[in-house]
Amino acid sequence: MSRGRQTAKKKEKEEDNRSMIPKKFFVTSGNAVSPVSEVNAFDLALKNAGLAQCNLVSVSSILPPNCTETKRKELSIGSITFTVLARMGGDGRILIGAGIAWVWEKSRKYGLVAETHGHMDEEALKENLECKIREMARIRDIEIDEISYRLENLMVPIDNYGCVIVALVYV
Repeated sequence: MSRGRQTAKKKEKEEDNRSMIPKKFFVTSGNAVSPVSEVNAFDLALKNAGLAQCNLVSVSSILPPNCTETKRKELSIGSITFTVLARMGGDGRILIGAGIAWVWEKSRKYGLVAETHGHMDEEALKENLECKIREMARIRDIEIDEISYRLENLMVPIDNYGCVIVALVYV
């Protein structure tokens, strides 16, 4: 392979990698109840969050440089959608909760995202998320700005299944 062709291939690969770095994100949530199954409750929670028609791909918890928050967008049916997802299901008179926290490093070089779920009320979810985000920052030896949160709770009715989700969605 000629040197010119190797350089072109290298540039093409670098461009492909840059195209995988998201420029925007939004945060959404939903909850739902189903008398049929937890899967159906999850499906309806996705619908309520605007994500039911997407193919969700779980990613880890870094906000790229220059990635900006935007309003929830309508996503194309069948789209491959990268998301940090917190999900909790349960049945029969039980409290379920899920949440996401996100924060920027002080100089906004990049951001962190943490997720949690469990049998927790909003206060417990927020406390758990704050602990996780602060530990992530400590591990990276960075100072962080103000933490943002999105929380979802549901008391599942007797004889039903419930699901709560919170998602940070890259677009």
